Amino acid sequence: MASAAAAASSAPTIWLTGQGLGGRSTRLPFHWRNKKMEQRKTGGQISAKFELKPPPYPLNALEPHMSKDTLEFHWGKHHRAYVDNLNKQIVGTELGDGKSLEDVVIASYNKGDLLPAFNNAAQAWNHDFFWESMKPGGGGKPSGELLGLIERDFGSFENFLEEFKAAAATQFGSGWAWLVYKANNRADVANAVNPLPSEKDKSLLVVKTPNAVNPLVWDYSSLLTIDVWEHAYYLDFQNRRPDYISVFMDKLVSWESVSKRLETAKAPAT
Repeated sequence: MASAAAAASSAPTIWLTGQGLGGRSTRLPFHWRNKKMEQRKTGGQISAKFELKPPPYPLNALEPHMSKDTLEFHWGKHHRAYVDNLNKQIVGTELGDGKSLEDVVIASYNKGDLLPAFNNAAQAWNHDFFWESMKPGGGGKPSGELLGLIERDFGSFENFLEEFKAAAATQFGSGWAWLVYKANNRADVANAVNPLPSEKDKSLLVVKTPNAVNPLVWDYSSLLTIDVWEHAYYLDFQNRRPDYISVFMDKLVSWESVSKRLETAKAPAT
């Protein structure tokens, strides 16, 4: 019991704000391919266009836990607006000059002094990641290395669930809760700011972020996220955010996706 409590205490929830936290900054070890980017030559100038990517399942596939109506509004309108507005913001700028979506997020974060494109770029990335965090018939309990790391860093899977649900429920206003993998040997990124590396590197953490901010701008590899913007759940749950969070964890999470992300995150960090 004492060792379990000690392990749980080693995995504190981190609250990330929209401003820089100080310290060395690094890039995630992979480019998450959330957006396809088209390049068009217009009057000698190359312009980039990010495409709206559909969820990896039909819009009614998550019912009865997440309705088709929610997907039609959340993906079809909100997510689409982020992508469309981002394309308008970056046309003719350095951000539109062949950069990946991840590069646009990091560059527009600008050490916490956000550039205009950041919110739309980050929200486009966040939503692709969110859709791919779910699957029909999801939920339950992970297995293998992922479960082992969760039990090591949180004391038990039940402790992790409690901490993740609490982070999502207590994020004031709009934002996200994340399970992330932290490692300290990334390639440097010049203009993103993250907490300084510590002895707790190469561990799992639960973090929550406001508005569009995501762990891509810190030295964290995202493994799982839940969207707690009200439009993510209001049609199905009205103002009952805790019920939405419980259904997400119990019925929707794709632990297979989370495990694959962990493998990718650990590959350059071992």
